[in-house]
Amino acid sequence: MLKRFNSAAIAAILVISMAASFAAGCLFAPPDQGLEAVNEAWSIISRNYVDRTKVNSSNMSAEAIRGMVAAIDDPYSAYLSPEEFQASTNGFQGKFEGIGATVGIKNDVITIVAPIQDSPADKAGIKPGDAILAIDGQSTSGMGVEQAVSLIRGPKGTSVKLLVQHEGETVTSEITIVRAEIQLTSVSFSMKGDIAYIRISHFTEQTDKELLPVLGNITQNGATGIIIDLRSNPGGILNSVVDIASHFIKEGVIVSTVDNKGRKETLSVTPESTTTDLPMVVLTDNYSASGSEVLAGAFQDYGRATIAGTRTYGKGSVDQLFELSDGSGVYLTIGRWLTPKGRMIEGQGIDPDPGAALTLTGDDAVQWAIDLLHNQPH
Repeated sequence: MLKRFNSAAIAAILVISMAASFAAGCLFAPPDQGLEAVNEAWSIISRNYVDRTKVNSSNMSAEAIRGMVAAIDDPYSAYLSPEEFQASTNGFQGKFEGIGATVGIKNDVITIVAPIQDSPADKAGIKPGDAILAIDGQSTSGMGVEQAVSLIRGPKGTSVKLLVQHEGETVTSEITIVRAEIQLTSVSFSMKGDIAYIRISHFTEQTDKELLPVLGNITQNGATGIIIDLRSNPGGILNSVVDIASHFIKEGVIVSTVDNKGRKETLSVTPESTTTDLPMVVLTDNYSASGSEVLAGAFQDYGRATIAGTRTYGKGSVDQLFELSDGSGVYLTIGRWLTPKGRMIEGQGIDPDPGAALTLTGDDAVQWAIDLLHNQPH
């Protein structure tokens, strides 16, 4: 069964989601842990409330489940209505309709992880780190990621109004964004002299296929080193991350998961026909999240690349979408990701290597990486 990071990785404006069938009864605790009292309350309300027109079993069920999820107090767990569940199981095939941004939770606030380049969000001035305080006039206080996503995304041509506070600013601004169909390419490539620069913006079902011709071009162009830019990469599909890592790491575990019973599962390098052992620098920032943290952590643990930039986001939760019998669903954190050496990512992030913590941004950080690769012994 596939699991996802993100982005709601973190979050699902990118709609990177995988569904699994799940019986509704499995969500409830045994009777001696509270279900008996829930059933009693349900029965009392149904039989005795004075206005029977307000006793709607569907609404009561939804609010009961929503309350149980809220009691967990986990920013990545959420109840999804049937409509929200259906939207979240559409899959991620390289395009979607929305504003073109990924959101997460930071300091209990709905926060932009990254806008997609040239998307409606990007063109409207949305930036990484923007706090989303309201969506179409509805406050996001106490709102989970999935609920925020369901309000922000929508059909192309429609608009959504966001109350935004840019990072480091005290004033707020209201930004109206017209949704569009977002065509996504997750890998971009250019040669910077003899150094190959690869930007991976997120991890989709197509990322590995997009990377393969790039690796061929690196060989043809006689590259002496590689920069992989993961800045503001919000994550994506786990299998994609493992496939990407396998082009650069010859063997070993890429990531481990630990569940609520302490059971550990590992995902290891997959055989790849195209590999490289060129020296590498991986650029990260505070909005490199989830899958990009797993990749950076694996490279760091194996000493395969210099990790440079700033500490990553710290999103290391395994999230799974469960379907309920009425078509609704529960999006639930079911485990934690660990690096190959067993380091916890959730709440910790991946720190840059010693001497590679950068205040430089943009192309200046890229030039720093080029200089480092040129000065390394070959």
